[in-house]
Amino acid sequence: MVKKHLDQEAAILVKTINNAILEKNGENLLNLNLSKSDNAVAEYFIICHGNSETQVKAIADNVEKMVKTNLNDKPWNKEGLNNSEWILLDFVNVVVHIFQPEHREFYKLEKLWADADTILIDK
Repeated sequence: MVKKHLDQEAAILVKTINNAILEKNGENLLNLNLSKSDNAVAEYFIICHGNSETQVKAIADNVEKMVKTNLNDKPWNKEGLNNSEWILLDFVNVVVHIFQPEHREFYKLEKLWADADTILIDK
């Protein structure tokens, strides 16, 4: 019963984060459901990119703002805010990765977690 409750909370968080990313024109937005993976560090990875440091930072700021406003929650940890090449927002069961395109291509998280159920989110 608890697992179902956590899945619903994660789904609401994922939807809020997706909307925040789309609002700032994040590109190639993917949701990776890692819940079936034995070695997963979270239930979901959300991956997108922005085309500049400014856009990457704006996406991250908007995710934080919308999650705080709509769900009264905040990230447990944040990384990469100084250079905005790859910002990570860790909401424990949902981890958001916001890249600049060249860094996304280099790290290829989508391929590292290729066994995850992947959903492309369109505008």
